[in-house]
Amino acid sequence: MNQECQCCCKTKERSEKEYKDLLNRLNRIEGQIRGVKKMVENDAYCVDILTQVSAINAALNSFNKVLLANHIKTCVTEDIKNGNEEKVDELVTMLQKLMK
Repeated sequence: MNQECQCCCKTKERSEKEYKDLLNRLNRIEGQIRGVKKMVENDAYCVDILTQVSAINAALNSFNKVLLANHIKTCVTEDIKNGNEEKVDELVTMLQKLMK
């Protein structure tokens, strides 16, 4: 099944290190989610599940911080240097969404 891009079809070339770091983080989060699913399937205690979900939320927040820092250091900085001040508005809008 071929899905259309939902993100304005912009792309970003990442360094090998950044790429590997982001994927490693996502793989760990994916594993945590599978673990929570198994906990539910095995009728684990609610507090234990909630503790794991809290850890997943922390891992996602950490992922967002790394991705945001990389975005500001590369995409935003480059666009501002090239006179594209609209990138600041895009960043502000995105931060407002993240902080809901």
